[in-house]
Amino acid sequence: LIVRMPVQEDTAAEDLTKTITQAVQLPGNSASVNKVDVVGGQVGNELYIRSAGAVALALLLMLVYVTIRFEFKLAMGAVLSLFHDVVVTIGIFAMMQWPFDLTVLAAILALIGFSLNDNIVVSDRIRENFRKIRKGEPIDIINISLTQTLNRTIITSLTTVLVLIALFYKGGALIHGFATALLFGVFIGTYSSVYVASSV
Repeated sequence: LIVRMPVQEDTAAEDLTKTITQAVQLPGNSASVNKVDVVGGQVGNELYIRSAGAVALALLLMLVYVTIRFEFKLAMGAVLSLFHDVVVTIGIFAMMQWPFDLTVLAAILALIGFSLNDNIVVSDRIRENFRKIRKGEPIDIINISLTQTLNRTIITSLTTVLVLIALFYKGGALIHGFATALLFGVFIGTYSSVYVASSV
């Protein structure tokens, strides 16, 4: 079992561990306390600052990678859509007041990788079609590119969602936040790679 409690303002970590350990030592009870983690306000703020730094670094490195791999205007579209994915996913967690911990941060970073993969496939097709179709309008070329990659994008997202549903229901409490963040993130990432990145 995982027991979560609000921050105990006037209780030291050692006292809290001792109290919880005493609470489970009842006659005939074989339960034991495996681990007690205390996250205070200072640690919570540090987690948020480090999370923001990790996400910002990931986005910056993605911008550099896509710029080298393709060109800067496609890289800007990809990175802005990745930023959109992160903001919307974190926004859902904030709106629903779900806990944000390291597993959710890991899911956000995994989401950046997943979404970037889709963006690269779309960007590659757009670049290829701009070389092939010389006289077409940019909007038409992008529409053709999206139509050509849409089947692959939907199949990739659906197979990922199937795995995430299994993790969500059978993964247990430790992985629940990770699966939840990625479930929302995959939907957001799929439409952003089709609509947001290509529009930018």
